[in-house]
Amino acid sequence: MTPLFAQINLTSDTLSTLSQDDIVIEEKTLSILELVSSGGTGGNIIMITLAILSIISVYLLIERFSALKKASKEEPVFLNSIKNYVQDKDIKAAKTLCKNSNTPISRMLEKGIDRIDKPVADIFASIENQGKLEVYQLENNLANLATISGAAPMIGFLGTVIGMIVAFHEMASAGGNIDVELLSKGIYTAMVTTVAGLVVGIIAYIAYNVLVTKVEKVVFLLEATTTEFMDLLHNNK
Repeated sequence: MTPLFAQINLTSDTLSTLSQDDIVIEEKTLSILELVSSGGTGGNIIMITLAILSIISVYLLIERFSALKKASKEEPVFLNSIKNYVQDKDIKAAKTLCKNSNTPISRMLEKGIDRIDKPVADIFASIENQGKLEVYQLENNLANLATISGAAPMIGFLGTVIGMIVAFHEMASAGGNIDVELLSKGIYTAMVTTVAGLVVGIIAYIAYNVLVTKVEKVVFLLEATTTEFMDLLHNNK
């Protein structure tokens, strides 16, 4: 018995001499790809749907922002040329300039120039109708972006519900022997899809508000240009 106790004491003394730095704790890390794909079939479907919505949101933001930036660009040279042509009664040159410019402002003014011999009320009505069409074009796809901003979090919450159902199903099926690994899949689905849905929804919401602000700026510019053009016609009548 004495050699056995001596060996135990030796082992105990050896462990006590190990410093804390000599003890290596293995940590299991989880990459983003593993985290995204760890939610099972239901979670993967939700994540793919959210990924598609995020791509659509980014595309709509870039496409609409570019179009609105072009539409909001002020062109004082163009407006001064139109004024000179109208004052000189050179209607043909004014129409040609409007067609070559191909901007919301030029298309609106072109409608007014086409009816320059009509009463001022008719000219204003024509410009106003064209302005409504231009605003409609500027707001194109903004409703889709607003829909994504509201739908993405709801889809994420759907993933949460699916994940919790999976988790409780595994608990019920296991009886008293709960498998933590299987249970964690449902929890991953619940947490990851919720975060993803909120991220996509926030991005789409911010993009929508930025674009709405740009549209309002363009509308103000169209109204100001229309007023200036109508004043020019009124003075020349």
